[in-house]
Amino acid sequence: MTKRQERENVFRMLFKAGFVAPDEMEESVSINLDSMREEPDEEEFLFLHDSEPLDEADEEKLKTKVAAIIEKLPEIDGQIDAAATGWSVERIGRAELAILRLAVYEMYYDEEVPLKVAINEAVELSKIYCGDEARAFVNGILGKISSKENSDN
Repeated sequence: MTKRQERENVFRMLFKAGFVAPDEMEESVSINLDSMREEPDEEEFLFLHDSEPLDEADEEKLKTKVAAIIEKLPEIDGQIDAAATGWSVERIGRAELAILRLAVYEMYYDEEVPLKVAINEAVELSKIYCGDEARAFVNGILGKISSKENSDN
């Protein structure tokens, strides 16, 4: 699994988990992993692009990253709320929110992902999974967050 496929899988898991209460997110992740172990049917394949069934190492990597993001959700959502002038986390579309959560996690907590890569990959995900205006929205929020990060150092 490439880094991009990993990121896309994490995004999808966060997106699906966003439809349940926070205390049910871990169970939702387990259910998502179960479905990702299987060959996608034709309809899922169109949605999943070049996804393949996961091996154990990939599954563990995804599970670990999603669990880490869920653990940091209050801090991540706080960063998003602070940067999203006129918006709250509750009002942001679920796909955009999942992308923002993943990107903010990568920006602040994943030392393997450079800041610019996290932002660029989030914008790319928004081009695939969101409406036309989402890319500017996601880029703007992450730009504000990264500006704050750089001014704090």
